[in-house]
Amino acid sequence: MKALVQRDFTGPDALRPAETAEPVAAPAAVLIEVRAAGICYPDLLMTYGRYQTRPEPPFIPGSEVAGVVLAAPADSSFRPGQDVAAVTFGGGFAERVAVDPARVVPVEPGIDHADAAALLANHQTAHFALARRAALVPGETVLVLGSAGGLGSASVQLAKALGARVIAAVHREGAGEFLAGIGADDVVPLREGWAARVRELTGGRGADIVVDPVGGSAFDEAVRVVAPEGRLVVLGFAGGGIPEVKVNRLLLRNISVVGAGWGEYLRTRPEALRGTADSLNKLVADGLRPPVTARYSLDRGAEALRDLENGQILGKAVLIA
Repeated sequence: MKALVQRDFTGPDALRPAETAEPVAAPAAVLIEVRAAGICYPDLLMTYGRYQTRPEPPFIPGSEVAGVVLAAPADSSFRPGQDVAAVTFGGGFAERVAVDPARVVPVEPGIDHADAAALLANHQTAHFALARRAALVPGETVLVLGSAGGLGSASVQLAKALGARVIAAVHREGAGEFLAGIGADDVVPLREGWAARVRELTGGRGADIVVDPVGGSAFDEAVRVVAPEGRLVVLGFAGGGIPEVKVNRLLLRNISVVGAGWGEYLRTRPEALRGTADSLNKLVADGLRPPVTARYSLDRGAEALRDLENGQILGKAVLIA
């Protein structure tokens, strides 16, 4: 079986095509022929050994796939030939993968495998963050930091689909047209003075919800632009630094800072995957499509991860097996 194998923890350059053993399809697992695999930030971190899940090399990365069922337990709801998507927690950068049925979901008719794979990690995390952790109410204003990346762009799309006014804050030059195309009502360059611009756009009140997958130096200003009784949702630390919260600001301004760790939530509540996938599929039926802007062949997986690391991918990239 063709796969991409991570040889050591030196980053994407150590990810190499190789012939590997077929996955062991236990009687309780769904065996999937992978047609597309998502490129996401946790996979990049795994190549450096910096993710909370740290398999020892050699290993096959790949956290999200879509494809066709080859075999499934008789007591599951899946059948050979069915189009499915799955959260794999590794092993997805390969021609085939065996997955616990609890982490497999049906694909909504009318979308291809690349779109189906792209709806997993980022869109599910964004839905969990906005709908459950932040309890978004239609009509609220959502500010998304780092909005041009995979998780940021998914948050922009879903906030808009859930009825919010969306302000997209972005580091990258030239991303405004892309962000407007996926639902941003306003785009703010994430440079000096960005917080003042957000206050201006919100009449001085601030954003009801701030989505932060970046962390780092932007975090302190992000706390300051949360509206009274608003919520700042922490999704990750793509900016590198893990910030600290000065809790007096939370007290004096009556705001909340909440975490949204979808992967960890799934490890203890795997049944939540199906409910979130069903919610996303309803939006897909209404026309939502993830912003897949780059497709790579499986043997170019290292290149795809390098492009992600270097900020060269707007929205989402996928590998086509």
